[in-house]
Parts: sequence; structure tokens; C-alpha cells
Amino acid sequence: MSFGIKPINDWIVIKRVEAEERTKGGIILAGDAKEKPQIAQVIAVGPGTEEVKIVVKEGDKVIFSQYGGMDVKYDGEEYKIVRQSDIYATVK
Repeated sequence: MSFGIKPINDWIVIKRVEAEERTKGGIILAGDAKEKPQIAQVIAVGPGTEEVKIVVKEGDKVIFSQYGGMDVKYDGEEYKIVRQSDIYATVK
């Protein structure tokens, strides 16, 4: 996949996965009541460094730190650029 942002070193571009609009009890949530999800899809990865080997790949779903990285808007979409150390786990 060709993407216009190419991260360097151990930086990774992710895009949040949309939050559920219903609670488990079936209540539909208004847009403001939804929590921002902590799960995202990996869009692009940097090459890593001598100290940090990249272990995630494009297309992986990951759980990340909500306070890490920076939010960017590119081509009308919102992305987050985080260090690999801000990613805690992959999700199947």
C-alpha cells in the first residue's frame, strides 16, 4: 500500500478503529458519549534503529497509549504517529 507519510526510525503511523455505537446492553451512544478507542490499525512503519527492531507490520491491529505520540491530519483523515514503545500489544 502506498501511503503519503513515511515514518522514520521507530515511529509508526496508526489510525484509530471506530468505536462501538452500542453498549453491551443495547443502548445507542451519542457521538460525544463514545470513548475514543485505544485500538488502532497500523498504516505505515519506520525501518527501526540499531537499538529498536520493529515487530509490528502494516495492517496489524494494536493497543496503544492514548497519551503517546502526536495526532496528525493528512488527506482529510486523522492519524496518530507513535513510537513502537507506545504500542502495548497486538489484537487478533
